[in-house]
Amino acid sequence: MRSGWSVTLVPTCQASTRRLSVSSQSLVLTERVGYHLLALRSFKDTFGKQRKAGEEWIITIKDCETYIPDVNEKVVRDIKSITLTTRQYCLVDSPVDPATGKNRLGHQELRHGERTFFLLPGENLVSGIQNVNVLSEDEALLLTCKESFGDVVGKDKVNRKPGDLWMIYGPCDYIPPIQVDIVERRKRIPLDVNEGIYVRDTKTGKVRSVIGTSYMLLPNEERWPKPLSPIVEELLSKSATRDVNEEHNEVERDPTQVVTYRVPHKAAVQIYDYRKKQARVIFGPELVMLAPDEEFTVLSLSGKIPKRPNHIRSLALFLGPDFMTDLITVETADHARLSLKLSYNWEFQVDPKNPSRLFATPDFTGDLCKATGSLVRAAVAAATFDHFHKHSAEIIQTSVFGKNADGEPNNRLVFETNGLVITNIDVQSVEPVDQRTLDSLQKSVQLAIEITTKSQEATARQEAERLDQMARGELERQKIVDEAEAEKSRANLVKLQAQSASVESTGQAIAEARARAEAALIATEAEVKKAKLECQASEIEATAELEEEVAKQEMEIDHIKQLNDLEITKARELAAIEVGKFSNQVSALGTETIKAIAQAGPEMQAKLLQGLGLKTVLLTDGSSPINLFNAANGLIGGAPLPGADASGLEDF
Repeated sequence: MRSGWSVTLVPTCQASTRRLSVSSQSLVLTERVGYHLLALRSFKDTFGKQRKAGEEWIITIKDCETYIPDVNEKVVRDIKSITLTTRQYCLVDSPVDPATGKNRLGHQELRHGERTFFLLPGENLVSGIQNVNVLSEDEALLLTCKESFGDVVGKDKVNRKPGDLWMIYGPCDYIPPIQVDIVERRKRIPLDVNEGIYVRDTKTGKVRSVIGTSYMLLPNEERWPKPLSPIVEELLSKSATRDVNEEHNEVERDPTQVVTYRVPHKAAVQIYDYRKKQARVIFGPELVMLAPDEEFTVLSLSGKIPKRPNHIRSLALFLGPDFMTDLITVETADHARLSLKLSYNWEFQVDPKNPSRLFATPDFTGDLCKATGSLVRAAVAAATFDHFHKHSAEIIQTSVFGKNADGEPNNRLVFETNGLVITNIDVQSVEPVDQRTLDSLQKSVQLAIEITTKSQEATARQEAERLDQMARGELERQKIVDEAEAEKSRANLVKLQAQSASVESTGQAIAEARARAEAALIATEAEVKKAKLECQASEIEATAELEEEVAKQEMEIDHIKQLNDLEITKARELAAIEVGKFSNQVSALGTETIKAIAQAGPEMQAKLLQGLGLKTVLLTDGSSPINLFNAANGLIGGAPLPGADASGLEDF
């Protein structure tokens, strides 16, 4: 098409004769694009259909390929087609009735793939295009009914009423009808033997716990979050039974999971059931799993030194044996105020018939310290400072443990209320509260230490002098004994020296004689050995010369033999060469040629004789013998005898 030309086309679907520029006003329709039109006034469109003012409709590729809008209509917008795959569906609100062409307001229509369509004017998608719900073996959908309809479950038909709840279990594909809403997607909950969840029945309101099995909630069930007090939440968060959030380093608890707590070794936990109004005690090591109506008994114990109430919060009661330390202030009979630091060894006695007795006292540490403190104060108030300072441990242990019928102190104190037993009391420190008393006590202690030190120094000095005198006497006595022993040793030395001199002179003469004899013997043996060695050397030389001659002769024989072998080999090879040469010559000349050469001499002689007119001739020099028999035979023209040689004929 040349630039500047205006082409006018009349569409096949247009009956009007008006001509407009396609390039500027025509609408191109495809499989994916349609157009939404609006009638500005009543008229009859190009398809011959009567349109009223305000009426809306769409045109698609099914109507025509290109479309030129009329002056009485307006293009509202272009419309994209909606394509659904086999795994998609959608809900269309206010669908158009094909019979009347009007929107059914308040109605919905389910459309699923595989298909492609355009939304007509007034139609809208509800929640857009949705994928088919694919359920695995451990998944299900909780459904609710919005309006009555007949549902097919397997081969049975079920009438659903508004408000009904039911579930669809996998594995399957599910597209919900218009009358059904999906409440939630549920998954089977895998639970270990030490895991569980709280489940509440929405019909009866009853809550139960499911432990140790994979569980799928029923339609009328939901997971129930168990409420816990903040202090219990805090104590559980510190235990090792929860998963740690690595990002925030905090312990998080799912309130719908069964509350678990690992009871430590040598500890006990009390759990109270509010529905049954009963308490149970669990001893560690054990895993506690709370029922829906059970709660932990939280212990509030006194702590620090001196003891402060409600300092320690715990779910578990440790049974001991263990120890605790407390600081109390006492006053003696002479009004000396002292600060005692006491350490108690304690443990619990468990009654198998009534284990809840352990939790009868909420703060056993505070009660123990108060009870023992009052007993110690009463005992110290009846003693003077000097007496208490010397017998503090005895006074305190007697005041706490008491005495038996024999007047001897006991070794334990039992609290019958909760079975707590004190097995020992240790006085760690005793310090006066009043500064003047403390100074006086320090002075008296220093004076006692000084007196004791001087006494020990004098005793040590006297003992050192006594030991010195004894050591000197022992030294003089030892000197005398050593001198006597030295004289005896000197006499023995002189005797030994004389004996050594005589032995030395005798030994020297004997050694010289022996040396001369041994020297002569050695020289003689050397001469003998020399003669033997010379004889052996001569024998070795003769043997070597003989072996050398034998080797030379053997080598010469081998050399001559090898030369002979070479000569024989050479003669054989030359004979073979001559034979081959003769064979090659015979082969080259041929038998006929050789035959002709052999016959050429006699034939020529015969021809010469014939030319001379002679039939037979015999020439001889008289010195060579002649075979007269053969010669006579030839003269008579007979054939030569067998064995006769023609060598007697000679060429002229």
